[in-house]
Amino acid sequence: MTMTTHKIAAIGGDGIGVEVVEACLEVLDALAERDGGFRFEVESFDWGTDRYKRTGAFMPEDGADQLRAFDAILFGAVGAPDVPDHLTLWGLRLAICQPLDQYANVRPTRVLPGIRSPLRHVNDGELDWVIVRENSEGEYAGQGGRSHPGLPIEVATDVSIFTRAGVERIMRFAFGLARSRPRKLLTVVTKSNAQRHGMVLWDEIAAEVARDFPDVTWDKMLVDAMTVRMTMNPASIDTIVASNLHADILSDLAAALSGSIGVAPTANLNPERETPSMFEPIHGSAFDITGKGIANPIATFWTAAMMLEHLGEQAAADHLMQAVEAATGNPALHTPDLGGAATTRMVTDAVIATVRGRNS
Repeated sequence: MTMTTHKIAAIGGDGIGVEVVEACLEVLDALAERDGGFRFEVESFDWGTDRYKRTGAFMPEDGADQLRAFDAILFGAVGAPDVPDHLTLWGLRLAICQPLDQYANVRPTRVLPGIRSPLRHVNDGELDWVIVRENSEGEYAGQGGRSHPGLPIEVATDVSIFTRAGVERIMRFAFGLARSRPRKLLTVVTKSNAQRHGMVLWDEIAAEVARDFPDVTWDKMLVDAMTVRMTMNPASIDTIVASNLHADILSDLAAALSGSIGVAPTANLNPERETPSMFEPIHGSAFDITGKGIANPIATFWTAAMMLEHLGEQAAADHLMQAVEAATGNPALHTPDLGGAATTRMVTDAVIATVRGRNS
C-alpha cells in the first residue's frame, strides 16, 4: 500500500487554542495509525500574542507564504485580554486568510448526540445547517482609515467592499454546497433594504447564479429576520450564505442554538485548492479557562474531520465523527460548557480509544 503524507501546519495561537490543537494532533495520530494508508507530517508554529509581545509581530512578514508549502493548516485561536482584538485578528487570522484567498468559510451546525439545544423540543433532525460565510471582502475587507485623530472633527471609516467576482464565486460555492445536500435548499441572507449598493449587488448576483442551479430551492431573507427564523423555525433552514459580518454573527448564534460554541467547527477554504485551506474551531481563545484543562476539544475534533474530508480521507473523517458523537453521547464526557465536569484529557482519551476500537 502506498503511504500518503499530509503536511500540516499547526498554529495553536493563544489561550485554549494551544490546548485543543495539541489534543487534536493526538487524535489525528491515532487515526493515521488505525488507517495505515496515510500519515501526518506536522510542523508547529509559535505564532500568536506571545510572539507579538516579544517581537512586535504575530507572525513573520512572509508567514502566509511559508504556509503555502503545506496541504492544510490547523489553527487554534488568537486573542488575549491585554491586546486589542483588532490587532490580533488582523495580525494573524486575517493575515493568513486573505493572502491565501480562503474565501469560503464553512460552518456546519447540528445538535450532536447527547447535547441539548436551548430551543425547546429541537433535536438534530430539526437543526442541521451549514452556514457559508464570504471570507475575503464585505465588511472585513480592510478598506478605510482615520483622520484628524484626537480632534473634535476626528473621523473613522470602514468601507464594505462587494465585488462582482467576490460575490459570484461565493454564491456559486453556496449553491453547489446546497445542491450536494439532501434538501437542496439555500437561504441567501441580505440587508439590501438598508445597504442599497453593495447588498443590492449581492441580491442581483444571487438571482443570476440561481438560474444555473434549477434543482436548488432558494429564498432570500434580511439578516435581522433571519435571527428570528433561526430561533423560531429552525427546521425550515438548511444551507445559508451570508456576507462576512452577517455570517460571523449568525454562525455564533447557530453554535449557541446547537448547544455550545465549544462544539462548533469551521473551515476557511480555497475551493480551487490553489493554496492550503485553514481549519479552526469557532470558540476563540477563552482566556477565562486557559490552563484549567477543561476546554472542550470537540469543536477542534469536528474541525479535523472537515480537514480530513478536504484532504481526501473520507473514511477517516467519518470514523472521527463517529468517535465524536460517541463522546458527546456520553454525559460523563461533557465538559463544563455542556454542563458537565469532564476535562480536555478525558474527552481526548475517550475519542482516541473509540478511534482505536476500544471502549472508553
